[in-house]
Amino acid sequence: MKKVPVSLGERSYDIVIGHGILSALGDAVRRLGLGPKEMIVTSTELWPLYGKPVQDSLAATGFDVCPAHMNDDEESKSIQTVTLLYDKLVENEFDRNSGMVAVGGGVVGDVAGFAAATFMRGMPFVQVPTTLLAQVDSSIGGKTGVNLPSGKNLVGAFYQPTLVWTDISTLKTLPERELRSGLAEVIKYAIVADPALFHTLEENIRSFSEASTDTLIDIVSRCCSIKARIVEQDERETTASDRS
Repeated sequence: MKKVPVSLGERSYDIVIGHGILSALGDAVRRLGLGPKEMIVTSTELWPLYGKPVQDSLAATGFDVCPAHMNDDEESKSIQTVTLLYDKLVENEFDRNSGMVAVGGGVVGDVAGFAAATFMRGMPFVQVPTTLLAQVDSSIGGKTGVNLPSGKNLVGAFYQPTLVWTDISTLKTLPERELRSGLAEVIKYAIVADPALFHTLEENIRSFSEASTDTLIDIVSRCCSIKARIVEQDERETTASDRS
């Protein structure tokens, strides 16, 4: 297990990367002093694979857990989906001391993060990214938001998570297309900031999903370190040309 800090003063948090660590999430969230209620936002497809283990871990450490399912396509990245989450939070009497846990890829993280940022003006939020792209990019940095009919990501907020909990075992069930999408981002990090990482990728790229656990943890954690430094230097992307 590796830990990458994101140093943002009062908004600082850790990215924890390991293998088979979903069962330990409850203890980690408890140590953060969150609770007593946690909403798990995930897709219907991911619920039996990863949502249920996260629920079991949180429940085992004393949290009152409320699951919320959504689709993970771009059409679901909408105000309507966020409103459904608001309604479920109100119905189950959540308040700003309760928390939200996003289990999934970028769409789930963006939607759940935006709901957490805006419900009662902000509630604690934990990212559990299950795609490679989410693990090395979208779960880090606090970019949350939804689409409008007139364009993508037109409504959103910069809202940092309280914790990013990355279990690389989720990559074993990732479709090839999504794996390639994440690898493109990993390669970009290596070219821009880490020649040694590029060498590691050269040795493993053809059989990335079959790489050793230690290798996968090393690759993901190095990418997270690069992204963390970028976020620390320019949290709100004031100098970035791409503000999507």
